[in-house]
Amino acid sequence: MKPFAYLRAGTADEAIEAFGSHPEAQFLGGGTNLVDLMKLGVAAPELLIDVSRLPLDTVEETPEGGLDIGATVRNSDLAAHPAVRGRYPALSQALLSGASGQLRNTATTGGNLLQRTRCPYFQDPSKPCNKREPGTGCPAREGAHRDLAVLGHSAHCVATHPSDMAVALAALDAVVRLRGADGTRSVPVTDFHRLPGDSPERDTVIRPGELVTGITLPPRPAGTRSAYRKARDRASYAFALASVAAVVRVEDGVVADAALAFGGLAHRPWRARAAEDVLRGAPATPETFARAADAELAAAEPLRDNGFKVTLARNLAVDVLSHLAASSDGAGGAEGDRTPS
Repeated sequence: MKPFAYLRAGTADEAIEAFGSHPEAQFLGGGTNLVDLMKLGVAAPELLIDVSRLPLDTVEETPEGGLDIGATVRNSDLAAHPAVRGRYPALSQALLSGASGQLRNTATTGGNLLQRTRCPYFQDPSKPCNKREPGTGCPAREGAHRDLAVLGHSAHCVATHPSDMAVALAALDAVVRLRGADGTRSVPVTDFHRLPGDSPERDTVIRPGELVTGITLPPRPAGTRSAYRKARDRASYAFALASVAAVVRVEDGVVADAALAFGGLAHRPWRARAAEDVLRGAPATPETFARAADAELAAAEPLRDNGFKVTLARNLAVDVLSHLAASSDGAGGAEGDRTPS
């Protein structure tokens, strides 16, 4: 075990200041990913700055009718929150499909956003990996890549982002709140995670020393329905081979508005803008949904062993959208009514 120092921060400013004095420091929330990476020898921070006790553990209404979610809110608490279940069911469903109950009780909102890929080459220090050690290569391209990316990958990296929560947040137009030595800023979730390009070691646009302080969910128009669906190799505690988060508003049998995001297919949650363009103003039918999914997935570049992901994602999208459209036909009540689990 490599030695490291530990500091429990009392305030966000204290945490940020400590990071500035230790360039190899890392913030520690629930530790459900970082501690594993330390055990594997992938991460070796010289200082762990514990931010799990900061007063960022509340879910509050915004004046506009949305929600402000603190970075240290536990995944299980967020999934069970009445406002999340009632108005943003896709987020609750995504959280409940991730990890195990024990891990959800520990994992934090901020940490979930920042978790790193489960690519086996990244997690094995004996293997080359551009994400872990830039310039060493990406053996996954010709090696074991069944679970890896079919969209947005590069010659340098084909890893996928593992979060379920982040996929739902991408479809819900959430915004990440950040705080650093230079002040605060907000970044849309859809811009927060990066595609690998030639710098796959950078997962996000977060700057050194910046701390995720929370997430803001915008209000949803009346009649909006949302849902999250995930396909995986086993029924529990497995990462997505493909997943879909959809947010839809149907009026008189026509898609008035739609947002769609895929998980398990790319280096970041994949917001399906091309599919959304097809959906808006079109009849809310399975034929429209299939055409929309095909428009988005036409950009896929599957590798030797993961072409099945394209078909899987297409079928998931059509199924989720069809269920949401059916629940919108004359349905009243809360957004979560009759959405698929």
